[in-house]
Amino acid sequence: MKGKSYSKRILELLAAKPAISRAELKEAFKDTSNSSAKATAGTYALTRSLKGLEEAGLVETHHSDQQPYTRLTKDGKRKVHSLSLENDNALIDPSWDGKWRIILLDLPEDRKSEREGLRYLLKKAGFILLKNSVWISPYPFEHLFMNIKKDLGLTTEIMIFVTDSLDPATEEAFSKLMK
Repeated sequence: MKGKSYSKRILELLAAKPAISRAELKEAFKDTSNSSAKATAGTYALTRSLKGLEEAGLVETHHSDQQPYTRLTKDGKRKVHSLSLENDNALIDPSWDGKWRIILLDLPEDRKSEREGLRYLLKKAGFILLKNSVWISPYPFEHLFMNIKKDLGLTTEIMIFVTDSLDPATEEAFSKLMK
């Protein structure tokens, strides 16, 4: 397993639980071969990957009863959502179900990095910028953004609408943008 694969796997494991002990992480990456050299290399790769994720601000370590636990940060949760969009298994059926997804994004300038990250995710999910902070898509990714909204505590900064109709002029403008 390569370093990038370790980091991605760590993020996937952490996405499934609020926190994971270091012992549990080591067990998840335990090599089934009996070679002590491979086991040492695997432990080193795991340690380096965790350090890299911490330095990138994607995970944080907490100590409880002398046992270190690792959990995702807000940036880590955003990264996991981004990875889920890039995963081939996460592709959504591109046929239109007759509903429009409209997301209003309103993050102030002092939260520019969060805003840019969310814009990136919206684009990856097939949303198109309709007006200033109004994004629209026919694809059913609203649940992903509802989770992002909840995970990042963006209760008033993101508004999500799902509707089965738009006025004809708006629908025409969106159709032109899709081409």
